Amino acid sequence: MAVTARTVGPDRSCEEAYAACAEIAEGHYENFSVASRLLPRGIRKYMYAIYAFCRHTDDLGDEASGDRIALLEEWERELVQVYRGDPKHPIMIAIKDVVQRFSICDEPFRKLIHANLLDQGHVRFDTYRDLIRYCEHSAVPVGQMVLYLLGDRSPESRSLSAATCTALQLTNFWQDVARDFAMDRVYIPQEDMVRFGVAESDLASNSASPALKSLLRFEVNRTLELFEKGAPLVNRIDGRMRLYIALFSKSGLRVLKAIQACDYDVLSKRPTVTTIGKLWLAISTAARLAVLKRA
Repeated sequence: MAVTARTVGPDRSCEEAYAACAEIAEGHYENFSVASRLLPRGIRKYMYAIYAFCRHTDDLGDEASGDRIALLEEWERELVQVYRGDPKHPIMIAIKDVVQRFSICDEPFRKLIHANLLDQGHVRFDTYRDLIRYCEHSAVPVGQMVLYLLGDRSPESRSLSAATCTALQLTNFWQDVARDFAMDRVYIPQEDMVRFGVAESDLASNSASPALKSLLRFEVNRTLELFEKGAPLVNRIDGRMRLYIALFSKSGLRVLKAIQACDYDVLSKRPTVTTIGKLWLAISTAARLAVLKRA
């Protein structure tokens, strides 16, 4: 559950707001909690704030009770206060400090909120291009926020980051076909479902049909191409952040391998990477990067 404004009130200090963000990042979400230990201390609290914003935004769109559209619109009004006033929510208090320190515009924050607004109701995408445009709001902004923290605003890095973030988002979609369908969300492009002869009723089954397996093989393969396209980003990053960025890409690739290993049957059981697998991934990735650095 995301931290609410009642947890850290408007009278709290900026450092207490950062502490609330750290609690979210370190204690609630498995993927980030493992990787966060690799963050350089000088940037860690700012990354925690970015993560808390992204996580809370997604929680409002996916898990909040009541009128989620109204809650997201209220959240967007809080974002306006980051740039024009005094926000009250602890996450936004921390975000205001982050955007002032790193001169971050409001576009990536606003896009992420809008992506969650698009997720409300009957979610379908006619074409792959439509899905990529959605990712430009839901995933790409996160990479842009990180690049701001790194002081990298080059078009080259933004393009590579966009490919990587989009690949990570698509990986999550292929991993969570059953979960998303239960929320009336189908992220597989309709044109692809028609091409492979997959009906929405197939997504409600307890196991994937041969047609759905073929479709997911197709989607996984082009997601692998996106990971490959974004791979050079790691070589543009210095220090421990290089390992951090590399680990996220490697984690996404490991999930795709898990999907392949179960013969693309993501309906019988959700493909995941174990905690031990994540730790081993961190160690092996660090060792590989160290070898490359010495070469």
